[in-house]
Amino acid sequence: MSDPLAAIARFPGVPEAVDEARQAVDRLYRHRVLRRASPAVSTESSLRGARASAAIEGVDVPLDVLRRDEAHDPLVQGALRASAEMGRLGATWRKAPRQVLARLHVVAAAGLTPQEELGRPRAFDEASDPLSLGPAPAAADTAARMEGLLGLLEQPTKAPAIVLAAVVHAELAVLRPFGTADGIVARSAERLTLVEYGLDPKSLVAVEVGHLELAYGDALRAYLSGTPEGVGAWVQHCAAAVSLGVRETTAICEAMQRG
Repeated sequence: MSDPLAAIARFPGVPEAVDEARQAVDRLYRHRVLRRASPAVSTESSLRGARASAAIEGVDVPLDVLRRDEAHDPLVQGALRASAEMGRLGATWRKAPRQVLARLHVVAAAGLTPQEELGRPRAFDEASDPLSLGPAPAAADTAARMEGLLGLLEQPTKAPAIVLAAVVHAELAVLRPFGTADGIVARSAERLTLVEYGLDPKSLVAVEVGHLELAYGDALRAYLSGTPEGVGAWVQHCAAAVSLGVRETTAICEAMQRG
């Protein structure tokens, strides 16, 4: 059986970037604060990740506003709900990814799209484009590519979790299978993949913060090129986002250690 993800993992620059990110995660997991406060760190990381994910979509709300539950924008609320929902969806992600993606859209897009469209693949060709990626693929083409993506999740691969997570993230972000809140769904699916495929089992890494700090739209446009160089650049971007997410979570740990 072919392993296209393993081939991507060998693109120039990818092995080194992935290894650097993995080492950063390993160092984070040795932090002494995690011996007693791992759940609290994960909760704070998820909050920062949700804020960053909404900011990428164009709605930037300060953390203290989120902590006071004073952010009423539906996109921000959707990002927070998706972040909270991930903990309940992990066990299902490997077995029924279609179901998980639908549920993520239900919670992420509530208030942004009609009730009857929540969790359903778009039947129309138009989709929102907050990152100016250009027109989304036609609905029929999107459905076909989504089948291919779901197939990738079901077959074994020798590729590292970061590579799988990067491809899942990019395909959802560029296909925009639901038409609204697809970026929130894509970044949630990336984080779920990093958790469930072993890189970050405690969901500590605020990878969304890394995406916000980097040239996220440019990296997705490189992926859209379909060239080995472009796809490799996207995976390297995702690996760098993991490393920056580790830096963010390490700061959380240090703050907790100081009390």
